[in-house]
Amino acid sequence: MSDRLPMTRTGYDKLKAELAHLEEVEMPIILERIGKARAEGDLSENAEFDGAIESQGMLQRKINEVRAKLSRAVIVDPDKACTGEVGFGMTVVVRDLDLDDEEEFTLVGAGEEDYAAGKILVTSPLARGLVGKKVGDRVAIEVPAGTTRFEILEIRPADA
Repeated sequence: MSDRLPMTRTGYDKLKAELAHLEEVEMPIILERIGKARAEGDLSENAEFDGAIESQGMLQRKINEVRAKLSRAVIVDPDKACTGEVGFGMTVVVRDLDLDDEEEFTLVGAGEEDYAAGKILVTSPLARGLVGKKVGDRVAIEVPAGTTRFEILEIRPADA
């Protein structure tokens, strides 16, 4: 898999804001909890201290994940996307060939995914199976739940 992580400027800015919030708001709160718990004395049986340290570790992992996404970010302008095939920033309407049901997906970058609204990461297995396809193409995509078969019905820019 590519080390690059495509995203729009909006997605990038959203991740930057999330990182700032985690580092400048959430982490100081946890550090204050650790300081108060430490001031209570014996740390060997101090549940508040243990909980605060655990919270700090989880928050630091989240900070590291967001930093990693930002470091791999490649800002892509979806307005410059080719509208003849499925790609980043495009909305694709498909027919599920097994369920005979239409679905719509928009391929987005990190920070913009919203699976309930049909916004899927361009790096997800489903999106990778659709990228490069054209209207009329039929695809079989291996996803964690098995194989999904689609026919591409429509491709358009996400904002259209």
